[in-house]
Amino acid sequence: MNDSVDADRSVETFNPWTVVNLVFHHLADQGLHPVLGEAGDPAVPATALLRAFGIEPGRNDESVTSPIVQDELAQLRAKMFGEQ
Repeated sequence: MNDSVDADRSVETFNPWTVVNLVFHHLADQGLHPVLGEAGDPAVPATALLRAFGIEPGRNDESVTSPIVQDELAQLRAKMFGEQ
């Protein structure tokens, strides 16, 4: 991609632990017996997987454009500056 396309695209984030939870339950549903922690931190490969898909690890709702973040910012502005 060129720089102008990259600059226009907002960063998407997703929680690596959500990936871990999804995969854990999928494996269990398939009759397998996954365990957590015995082979290392599963968030590390989940983070790598997200990045391989072009998604940055983070909270699902932490993007600046997310409604939750925008609401929090509006509340802070109202509290600090009296804006409504």
